[in-house]
Amino acid sequence: MQSILLPIDPQKEKEKIVAFLKATLEKQRINHAVIGLSGGIDSATSFALLSEILHPEQIIVAHMYYFESKFSEIEQVVHHARIPNENIYHISIKEPVDALLRLQQIEEAESNRVRIGNITARTRMIVLYDLAKKHQALVCGTENKSENLLGYFTRFGDQASDIEPIAHLYKTQVYQLASYLSLPEAVIKQKPSAGLWQGQTDEGQFGFSYEEADQVLFLHVEKGLSEDEIEKQGFINAKKILTWRKKNLFKHNVPYHL
Repeated sequence: MQSILLPIDPQKEKEKIVAFLKATLEKQRINHAVIGLSGGIDSATSFALLSEILHPEQIIVAHMYYFESKFSEIEQVVHHARIPNENIYHISIKEPVDALLRLQQIEEAESNRVRIGNITARTRMIVLYDLAKKHQALVCGTENKSENLLGYFTRFGDQASDIEPIAHLYKTQVYQLASYLSLPEAVIKQKPSAGLWQGQTDEGQFGFSYEEADQVLFLHVEKGLSEDEIEKQGFINAKKILTWRKKNLFKHNVPYHL
């Protein structure tokens, strides 16, 4: 497999994102932001960038979990930013999610995993937007470009946000920026997971790695190469990656309207 590196200048990237965040908040005349911190690299990186332009008391952190809390994995990041305790929300969403599952008569079975995952993601977003209303804040999203191109998001769930700091960066580029921002190794080495079910990981669900996906997506979307041309470069999962993208393209086109 030919290696197509996607390097960034992390210092310039940080400066560009910080300027974007600052300009957007000033334009909207809003000086507070709410962000969901999962324990993963995307939310931790987005939070670190947000803390560059807002005072600690202007950032509201929500750590929402269905299984066990992973706050210990990002506690160092939060406390380093001096976020006051009253701005940190530890919220178990198990009770409301379970109530919805009972209402919809959805049993916990492998065949229902996606439905349960979608309900979980949408419950988290309900909490974030309620906190945004309470604090007169914008909801800061944590989506990266890889997730967006693959359609790996829940509509009106983790996709819903008011501002996105890293949506233009591939996952492998987020890792570069996270290292530059000196995020804890525990966060950087955390296996990417949406936390949709016990033991769930992004790459396990995909059947391919972000490293390969990023290169295939770059060659196809930005360089215009066909699936066959990409496979000839040694990317054996090109078909699987592009099929995943194709099956989710509809998510970018809804709602359909006249």
